[in-house]
Amino acid sequence: MSRKYLFYALFFAVLFAGFLGVLSWVIPGFTTKSIPPISTLQPFHFTTQNGTPFTEQNMAGKVAAVQYFFTTCKGICPRMNNNLRTVYNEFKAEPDFLILSHTCDPETDSAARLKRYADSMQVDTRHWIFLTGRKDSLYSMARHVYKIDDPENNVTDLKSDFLHTQFVALVNKKGAIIKIYDALKPSELKELAADIKKALKE
Repeated sequence: MSRKYLFYALFFAVLFAGFLGVLSWVIPGFTTKSIPPISTLQPFHFTTQNGTPFTEQNMAGKVAAVQYFFTTCKGICPRMNNNLRTVYNEFKAEPDFLILSHTCDPETDSAARLKRYADSMQVDTRHWIFLTGRKDSLYSMARHVYKIDDPENNVTDLKSDFLHTQFVALVNKKGAIIKIYDALKPSELKELAADIKKALKE
């Protein structure tokens, strides 16, 4: 290749790179790869630890880490919540961040019992909210909306059905469920924290 053609090749390469740079500056998110959401938020109606209603409207414009647990759990739940405390501590001052902890055992976990549990954890329940409600609604959200439990686990006898999962879903400000994390793995919790930072800036 002659010097002349090499010059033109380099010239147009630099020109194209500059063009992309201008587009990324003028159009926010131009160079960001768009990842389709896993799912989208659906209407629901649950009750907080304070006995107040909580719906999908309370999540509008918020970034939320969503999990399921139960207060009498002696296995993975205490580990999950202790691990999530590091995420809570990092983002508790962010007005647009929530942790939502749904009970897997609404027959036991009344609002009053969840309030005692929240008090024992010494967290600000404006940012870490504990939820109870109808078992079928709670399980349906976990399996079909948040995707943190296999929908095939659903059984016809609701009374004998039980959900127990260590997974956490991240919901962005637009109500899209964007990723699932294993709350028992420190590396995935670091990833969760990094993704929360990004979602809060969107």
